[in-house]
Amino acid sequence: MSRLVLFLLLFVSMLFTSCIPTSDLIYLQKKDGSKPTSSVSAVETKPYRLQINDVLSITIKAIDPKLVTIFNPTSNDATAGKSETALYFDGFTVDDHGNIRFPVLGELNVIGYTLDEVRIRVEKQLLLEYFTKEADIFVTVKLAGFRYTINGEIGAPGTKSLFQEHVNIMEAIANAGDITITGNRKAVTIMRKTPTGVEMHDLDLTDINVMKSPYFYLQPNDYIYIKPLKQKSWGTGKTGIESLGTIITLLSLATTTFLLLRN
Repeated sequence: MSRLVLFLLLFVSMLFTSCIPTSDLIYLQKKDGSKPTSSVSAVETKPYRLQINDVLSITIKAIDPKLVTIFNPTSNDATAGKSETALYFDGFTVDDHGNIRFPVLGELNVIGYTLDEVRIRVEKQLLLEYFTKEADIFVTVKLAGFRYTINGEIGAPGTKSLFQEHVNIMEAIANAGDITITGNRKAVTIMRKTPTGVEMHDLDLTDINVMKSPYFYLQPNDYIYIKPLKQKSWGTGKTGIESLGTIITLLSLATTTFLLLRN
């Protein structure tokens, strides 16, 4: 009788420890007994500074479009509907020396500049060397897509591009098909290149306070890695039903083996 009780206790403990609890799957929970709040404080984000291999989309407009034709790529009229491939070929790539080659103006060093700083620089140089204020030129500088790479326990891993200026970690994950049920939402690693090296930081996406983290909003070229939960390596099942099926299979195998050896 004592052996039966021991086996039952072992069976129940395996069933509860092998399946993934709901608390590990729900995003942005209010933890530590915190009271519900109507809003979350804004996160202060630093402006992105350009790096090597970034691709810029630069357009110049004026009262007379003919005046600025030479400065714009041939297919720039359709910028709003460009594909990522078209932007890659028509955009201005930051080379290994931190320069872009701009029509007429020549090489411009933009490494470490923000997009606004590049826009102001181009505007000043055009007004100084080629145009007067009466031309009313209008310069737009944008990244040719917000690129990031996501890997690990995610629905669709790979390098992604979004045509928007600000992307948070939740949007990036949703765009990649969401974290799988065996993915660890409590330790999502962000790897970010900086002028001083590579920074790494883990985010707990099950905690609503993650929205206050400076890593909640991504920067272009960030790498995201989703670690697997320990339940995946155990192979016992992701839910209680799967775990029960695995345990029954093992018990049946053990019973069959015992009976065969006994006979």
